[in-house]
Parts: sequence; C-alpha cells; structure tokens
Amino acid sequence: MKKVIIGMSGGVDSAVSAILLLKQGYDVEGLFMRNWDSTINNEEGAPIDESGICTQEKDYNDAKSVCDKLGIKLHRHDFVKEYYDNVFEYFLSELKKGRTPNPDIMCNKYIKFDQFISVAQKLGADFIATGHYAKIENGLVYKAYDKNKDQTYFLSQVPIEKFKNVLFPLGDINKSEVRKIAEENDLIISHKKDSTGICFIGERNMKTFLANYLPNQPGDIINIETHEKLGTHIGLMYYTIGQRRGLDVGGTKKRLYAVGKDLNKNILWVAEGDDNKYLYSNSCVVSEVNSFINEKITKATAKFRYRQEDINVTIEWINDNKMIVKYAPYKAVTPGQACVIYKDDLMVYGGIIDEVYMDDKKITYL
Repeated sequence: MKKVIIGMSGGVDSAVSAILLLKQGYDVEGLFMRNWDSTINNEEGAPIDESGICTQEKDYNDAKSVCDKLGIKLHRHDFVKEYYDNVFEYFLSELKKGRTPNPDIMCNKYIKFDQFISVAQKLGADFIATGHYAKIENGLVYKAYDKNKDQTYFLSQVPIEKFKNVLFPLGDINKSEVRKIAEENDLIISHKKDSTGICFIGERNMKTFLANYLPNQPGDIINIETHEKLGTHIGLMYYTIGQRRGLDVGGTKKRLYAVGKDLNKNILWVAEGDDNKYLYSNSCVVSEVNSFINEKITKATAKFRYRQEDINVTIEWINDNKMIVKYAPYKAVTPGQACVIYKDDLMVYGGIIDEVYMDDKKITYL
C-alpha cells in the first residue's frame, strides 16, 4: 500500500482530500505546517477567534479532530524560520520597492513543495498531497475542473520536477461537491469558511501588522493629470495599482484609482474614471520564468492576477528566463505580480512582472 502524506490545514479542502485518498486505498497520514510564530504577534493584529484562541491553534485543533475522526495520524512540523527567510523577507523586500508581491506563490515554491516534501519523505511518503484545486496529467500541471476555484496560478513558481510524486485529489470535483462530502462524513469543518489573507499569516489588520516591519511613511496623494494634491496616504506599501477603495480621498465627482507610485518623492499618483488611460498597458517584461514545458511557444493566454479571465497574448523570448508578453490594452498589470501563461488548460510558464509598457513606452511612474 502506497503511503501519502497530506498537508492538513484545518480546512475543508484538505480534509476532503484525505477522505478521497483513503477511498482510493492509500495509507494516509497528515502533516500540519506551522509557518508563523503567532504567539509573538498578538499586538500586531494577530487573528484571534471568538473564544480567544489564536486561529493558528484553532486550525491545528480542527486538523487534529478531522484526522482523529478519519483514523489517521497527524504530524506537526515547524517551518517558521524557512518561511520567514524565504517568503516573508521576500514579501517585505518587494513592498519596499513599491511592487505588489504574492507571498502565497513563494510559499508554495519554498515551503509546501520543497520543505514539506523533504519532511514527508523522511516520514516514508511515496506521495505527498494537498488540497489545491489543480490537476496533474502525465507529469504536467493543468487547471482544475472547477475553474472558479482553480489554483494553478499559485503553483506557477514551483519547479516542474517537484510535482513528480504529488497528488491533487480535488482536481476533478467542484467546491460544492467538496462541501457535500464533508457533510456526509460529519466533519466539524464542513461549513468552515475558506481562509483568506496572507498564506499562513492569516487575516489581519495589515496596516497594524506591517507597521512592525516597515514603518509607515505618509505622503501626498496627487492627481496625475492636474497635479492637485487630493489627500495624504499612510504609506505606499499599502496600495496597489488599480486600487479604488481605501484611498481616503473625498470630494471628487469621478471614482479615483491608484495608478502609480513615486518612491523617491513618496507620492501616490491617482487618476479619475474607470477607463482612465493611466491604468492601461499592452506589454510587460516577465522575468524569473519557470517553464513547465520544454518548448518556447509564442501564442497563448495569460493571467496577471488570480481570478482574472484569461486573455490572449503573444510572447517574445529574451532568454530562457525572461520574456516580453504582449496583449490588447489591459488594466492594472502591476510589477511584482505573477504572470502565468496557459495553453488551453495546461500551465506552461510562470514568471514575475518586472516592467510594464504602453505602445513600447515604459510606464516609469510604477
């Protein structure tokens, strides 16, 4: 009987994944990852549930309850240092540059499909499994059946060889079926809401939390067309290109959007209107390209944000790890975010957006 170590998060997706693996005849054990030392962060806006318990511990208790009910062993392992060094430091460094990082992508690369695999192998695993909505076929990574929940975007920096012995039990079912299976098995987490917030850090008051690591530096909010000062921002790191809510500017007839950051002058540039020209680009330079196939295709589709619809793109290769992605004018393509390339449902490349252009002119105020 093949042994599977599954990442148990305390949520419904990993719980149902364990059930499906057991039904398929695997010898299943769970592993709960503790990646953040929440015991030292209560004054930083650390999430606490209604009973006064740190939600990280609540997640562990939920995972333990599920494993006990299913009759499987649950291991617990700390990756606190690895997470801080490889994921959180990256997150902070990108914010300092005025970029918009996605720490969940780096968490998958450095923790879930690296450190986790190493520990699972020491526990005798033939396979590892997670509750991700994705599919692996013939060693390649495909979008999940449930396109609304597909999470391949977050797997885009994981080297292809890391998927060799990985199972994604939820690849062929939708979320409603997952909830139904949890209910049929009388799991306490059947209706537990999906986690949001930064991977393993959780739902927090991010302004309070980040202020402990990156001191706030208030500055001017300025209309990029009129150069009129409209207000004061609390720190450029809290804003992303295309953001509309939370700009703390009133009295304008049209909706305002964040369209750029001047790090040297500490200015947040804004523009009026849903279709203002400052939100649009039609090409970007993507680096740190992680290839899932050996060929270099030039026509495909892409996502620049999770849950964004796929858009048609053409690709010009600079070298093996860098490319220019061209597309019809599109809103809020932002340095620091991931660009993930697909051929139909097959994920073919994933990279990080470095520079953004409109008609070959670099948008320099980002």
